[in-house]
Amino acid sequence: MPLKSNFKSDLEREQELCVLLDRYYKQYLKHYTFERVSEMPKQLAGIDLIFIHKTNGKKFYIDEKAQLDYINENLPTFAFELSYEKKGILKEGWLFDTSKKTEFYALITSIYADDPNTFTSCKITLVNRQKLLDLLTERAITLSALKKYILPEQRTHGKIKIDELHHRSEGYLFASTKNKAEKPLNLILKLDFLEETGVAKRLA
Repeated sequence: MPLKSNFKSDLEREQELCVLLDRYYKQYLKHYTFERVSEMPKQLAGIDLIFIHKTNGKKFYIDEKAQLDYINENLPTFAFELSYEKKGILKEGWLFDTSKKTEFYALITSIYADDPNTFTSCKITLVNRQKLLDLLTERAITLSALKKYILPEQRTHGKIKIDELHHRSEGYLFASTKNKAEKPLNLILKLDFLEETGVAKRLA
């Protein structure tokens, strides 16, 4: 039986989640207003949202990433996409994609729902993309260094420990070759690790 992609259902749930997120942004963004992006070219460039400073008008491009596969769970980690497959062709994931204009990731975790599509609460962690990439570079975690894990013939399903990260307190790789149609390879990072290194900050 072929694996099904969650792409369409994720899009629908993301739209429903936006109602809760917008309420949080209005509550916690003291010095910023925000606007959602509907133009597909901008969304493909990694821009779901724009934060606008109330005083100087400076804009920041935000890419929202939500743990919609883990409703009513409080996971301590987040998955950053390194590669995936589309129609059998290996594609580069969004983390190291230089065409993306993302400046911050809004990581949406601990998403709770009373009913399947009635979201009641969540956590939002803002990650400075450039600081994250700088941290990974310092740790020698680059696209070229990870090529050996990305090549399809080298990939096995499950957790992959790497020397550059402590797998319990910092992170590891995870290949989803058996349970997801896109067969993504993700860099799994601990949210506490991102906050402790100054890469991330909890908004809500």
